[in-house]
Amino acid sequence: MQKRANGHTNGLPMQNGTTIVAAAAPRFRAASLFSGIGGFDLGLEKAGFEITFQCEIDKFCRTILKHRWPKITCHENIKELTADAIPVSDVWAGGFPCQDVSLARMGSRAGLKGKRSGLFHEFARLIGEARPRVVLLENVAGLLSSHRGRDFATVIGTLAEFGYSVGWRVLNSKNFGVPQSRQRVYIVGCHRDVHGPGQILFEAECGSGNVAKSKQHGEAALSPFKTSIGEDDGDGPVYQSIAYCLYACSARHTGTDWSRTYVQYPKKGQVRRLTPKECEGVMGFPSGWTIPPLGKLREDDIDSLRYHALGNAVTPPVAEWLAHRIRDYLIASGEQPA
Repeated sequence: MQKRANGHTNGLPMQNGTTIVAAAAPRFRAASLFSGIGGFDLGLEKAGFEITFQCEIDKFCRTILKHRWPKITCHENIKELTADAIPVSDVWAGGFPCQDVSLARMGSRAGLKGKRSGLFHEFARLIGEARPRVVLLENVAGLLSSHRGRDFATVIGTLAEFGYSVGWRVLNSKNFGVPQSRQRVYIVGCHRDVHGPGQILFEAECGSGNVAKSKQHGEAALSPFKTSIGEDDGDGPVYQSIAYCLYACSARHTGTDWSRTYVQYPKKGQVRRLTPKECEGVMGFPSGWTIPPLGKLREDDIDSLRYHALGNAVTPPVAEWLAHRIRDYLIASGEQPA
């Protein structure tokens, strides 16, 4: 009979004096590349994955990763990374840089030939060497139209050459409990399994939806961007119920698009931008997630660094939803953890 230290049995109720021990759920492993501040990592952990490895070149982001995952190896430069340095993992996840494919960028887009977004090819090199069971990628929806779709075709075709069946879906964070309209394309590749991407990305059941409907001969439903929440007495603060997408690469600003997403103080006739703490909430991160350890950075620089890192991040609730579906897929396929 297996017992805990306090004398209680660790398992199902006893039958004939013998405890039936419940089988432990499999502990799958995930490696994170282009880790940022750990949006994918946090979502994967909440779904039961063990994070094995991280790769991130931004110094501030590495500070946050080290603070949150002190025991995990974090490689700095993907160009200098070899596949054998990454622990064997069931899932590789990464949001490769979006700057050269984003519609928020003014002017022409360099696409996958650009210095930043072109790092996809380094990610692909490693995937081709290691062939993890599942690959999960994230990028802005602009990837779908970059160079009239040729860049997206390169991503899909490259994974297919390595033996991956590939699916993709545009998901909006506002549909996952995040108070922000943030559309991103998520790409899933399953090695040698044509059914896997569909099982992960698409639900068999239909949801009822949550869009407000206008009444017959009544007023039309009000856009959530125009719906405010906050103090009724006019003193404020008053927030939009859904924030516009927070970018870190728009030419109009650094950090948040506070020209559209802002906090109002009606009686004072004042507005202000969101604070870094508020942006953490708008992104679905725990409060204080991007605060670095004391003494690591100059106080005057921290807010700008937090804004930029959050604008580039993956929203953890979406990552968690995908991670649960990947885990269910692996279990249903009879896969054993790496």
